[in-house]
Amino acid sequence: MKTKLLFTVILFYAFSNLHAQKIKKIISGVVTDSLGVVVNANIINLKTSQGTFSNDSGLFRIFAVAGDTLSVSSVQHIKTKIVVTDAIINNKTISITLKSNTYKLDEFELKRHNLLGSLSSDLKKVKTNKKDSLLRDVMDFSNIDMKANVADDYIDKRVRPQINETDPTRAFVGAGTAAAIPFKYSQRLWALRKKLSQKKAFPYKILSELGEKFFFDELKIPIDKYFHFLDYCNPLGIEDLHKEGKILDVIKIFRTESVSYHKIIKKE
Repeated sequence: MKTKLLFTVILFYAFSNLHAQKIKKIISGVVTDSLGVVVNANIINLKTSQGTFSNDSGLFRIFAVAGDTLSVSSVQHIKTKIVVTDAIINNKTISITLKSNTYKLDEFELKRHNLLGSLSSDLKKVKTNKKDSLLRDVMDFSNIDMKANVADDYIDKRVRPQINETDPTRAFVGAGTAAAIPFKYSQRLWALRKKLSQKKAFPYKILSELGEKFFFDELKIPIDKYFHFLDYCNPLGIEDLHKEGKILDVIKIFRTESVSYHKIIKKE
């Protein structure tokens, strides 16, 4: 009986440890290179496909568990992969150093031209292109008197087509502003494009202005739920308020809605 009880306790303890290992924890890190911190470096958890980026101080946060692989890349640096160890999970910190990427140009041959830098002397040494010289002679109309009166050829008059003078706008007479329709649609298209661009940039802009501590420490919004939380608050007009410069109203909405949002994600 004692043996069965001991086996049950050991089995329960093993499953508890296994479950604890699978719970993702947030890791804080910094990305640097030989010159200092690296801004806007992309950090992606290859196992979960979740990512983030380093801020102006080179700092970032991401969810991970032991065994996950983080891919860190930047335009000016060589991509680096880091395996998350138990030590990193326990310390909850990681320091990543990137190596600068060196771009090599294709080889090219620099020919000697033996030019002195004096225009009058160098013109005598430059070889003349025969094709260019012939074309220049053919296209030279300097000796032709353009003001001379030349009689029309009789054959030209007979074969000359009739000139039909038409008004291209007559077809739109009475149509009001029909001729401006393409421009009207073009303006709408550009306005829509601008609106979509602002909508796409809003999550990154508001995160940069309010800071990661506001969302992830004060409001306790999970990193992988950040965009979902913004969509949750979006019907309350946070983008329009931000555009109008009413930041305090936006912060008030975030703080109020974060309470109900946490209740929703807990049910999920």
